[in-house]
Amino acid sequence: MQDGSSQVSDWQKIFEGDNLKIQTIETERELILAEVLEGLSKPQKTLPSKLFYDERGSLLFDEICLLDEYYLTRTEIKIMEDNINEIASLIGENKILVELGSGSSIKIRLLIEHLPGLAAYVPVDISEDHLIKSNKILKKDYPHIEIIPLVADYTQWFSLPEINKDSVVEAYYPGSTIGNFTPEEARHFLERIRKICGSNSGLLIGVDLKKDKEILLNAYNDSKGVTAEFNLNILRHINNIFDADFNLNNFYHCAVYNEDAGRIEMNLISTENQTITIEEEKIILRKGEKIVTEFSYKYSLNDFSELVKGIYNVEKVWLDKNKLFGVQFLKAV
Repeated sequence: MQDGSSQVSDWQKIFEGDNLKIQTIETERELILAEVLEGLSKPQKTLPSKLFYDERGSLLFDEICLLDEYYLTRTEIKIMEDNINEIASLIGENKILVELGSGSSIKIRLLIEHLPGLAAYVPVDISEDHLIKSNKILKKDYPHIEIIPLVADYTQWFSLPEINKDSVVEAYYPGSTIGNFTPEEARHFLERIRKICGSNSGLLIGVDLKKDKEILLNAYNDSKGVTAEFNLNILRHINNIFDADFNLNNFYHCAVYNEDAGRIEMNLISTENQTITIEEEKIILRKGEKIVTEFSYKYSLNDFSELVKGIYNVEKVWLDKNKLFGVQFLKAV
């Protein structure tokens, strides 16, 4: 086991059925609980954003991606569509494609359909039900491709399934999710992904760029309230996992842009003094106190090049016409 391996269980299991093989790494419940309680015990309370993504959270995020204000998904897809032949050429043939945080696997279809001789596709996601459903559809549509969904917390160490050892691994990390890490955390994450995927690996990654703050604020405070529902769902998810007693009616969603840090900050604000019980632990919240549920850092091209220096080299960058978003192809150093 390499760096970080102690953070996941060695126990693995293989499900087979409907011509779909599922490999699951069980994340320790106690580790997630410790992370939640640690975050809620800080002077500035936080929750891990990965807990957005139970099945309901994943469906809500799919809905967010269709909103007029949420430019990120449609902009990234347009970049991919306009440059897919060049992207596929840079990735090359006979590769194992590992998608981090695959969700509903919409964007991956472009790659699957343009990558010749794909050795295997390994979607990795923390939401098991959502992952299985979406990848049963993919397997039906692409029966000639070996698809091995991996249920795992990809923000921690995980092991790839045994596939063709002669094939090079290319990781795919769409959706600008790299921005959910602080820059220091992002470097640690990228170093870990490089080790997991190998010294010859590449990474195709989506990066949200710095822009007018009104565009950002509208994207994270949509008029239909879907983002607010998505944000509150993290409390419902914790209630379900740990038999906690968050009352969602006692919180409201608020997203702000921190210009000095260059990031969106998603918060849940307590509307009253309250005490929350999680696994017999008491969490006290004051009226007006906030819980930070997510950061979303925005980068300039130079910022991101500096971020990955020494881990990956930036081989190619594709932008939309308004320079809102970038898709970048990186190669391991």
